[in-house]
Amino acid sequence: MYFIQPTRTVSHLESVIQALPDIHMIQVDELSQYDENILAIADVQDFLTYKWSFPTIVLAYEHEGSALAEAWQAGALAGWVWHKIPKDPLKQLGKIDAQYKRNQDSRDLPSAAVLQKKLLPDDIDVPNYKIESFFQPSAYLSGDWYDYWKINDQEIMFYLADVSGHGVASSLLTSWMAAFHGRSKKPRSLIKKLNGMLVQENIEKHITMITGILNFETHQLRWSSAGHYPPAILFNENEPPIILNTSSFPLGLTEDLEVEEFECTLSKNARFMVCSDGALEPFEGGLNDQLQQLIQHLQNQTFEAPEHVADDIAILTLRRKK
Repeated sequence: MYFIQPTRTVSHLESVIQALPDIHMIQVDELSQYDENILAIADVQDFLTYKWSFPTIVLAYEHEGSALAEAWQAGALAGWVWHKIPKDPLKQLGKIDAQYKRNQDSRDLPSAAVLQKKLLPDDIDVPNYKIESFFQPSAYLSGDWYDYWKINDQEIMFYLADVSGHGVASSLLTSWMAAFHGRSKKPRSLIKKLNGMLVQENIEKHITMITGILNFETHQLRWSSAGHYPPAILFNENEPPIILNTSSFPLGLTEDLEVEEFECTLSKNARFMVCSDGALEPFEGGLNDQLQQLIQHLQNQTFEAPEHVADDIAILTLRRKK
């Protein structure tokens, strides 16, 4: 932390300095040489005069209430009186500095959200198919994620994943998956690879996911699930919806993960849909009731997420056109 030497003569300066051992003293005309993200302590008049951008605690006399008010409006973090600084100033400084850093992190969240969304896959041209998606974080950052990519001239691979919890830690895992899935070529191997990395790193998070391969020439779809709910749903034209199989534990819980692979063939106008569990939140009742309502809205293409959701929502659809 910095202590900016007052340009005016102030009483109690020496006692304040003595109460703050090892603090780095700097001069006003040297400010450009120092890190503007470091907490500074300074006289209120200097703060108002020089208008620097350091996070600052200002010191003032008791009769300078209007100057303190002006300093707070200008962004000062706190105000102390020269001859009445806190009994344990270093402890107070630590608390103020920690709160300032938390606030800075919060200010960065909108930019982080923009960057996260840029990691989502770009549209790709798939003959006879349309890939549709819906993505709505509950806050700035999402723990839900999806991705897809071509693995050869006839096939694409895809996944939709849901990281446990919310916030920055969960969203970092989605970015990690986007960076390190290695363009895998088999659903089972992708699940095994991600699970092994999670268990090895001992990250206190688990991930559910559905991943699969679509052959857009034969229309064969193969998929595997790692403890994901709701299960994948298949909508065939003029037929009741089919709730597809699910299996396995979520990723990150055990090394001994047994992964089954399922397959089906998509008929004309069929829709294979995978949702995160946040898609159940708009509906009332138990899980089964919520699932049935979700299926009904997806079948009728009337699903609408509320403006403000309690959980992240991601939906990925593979739609056969002809």
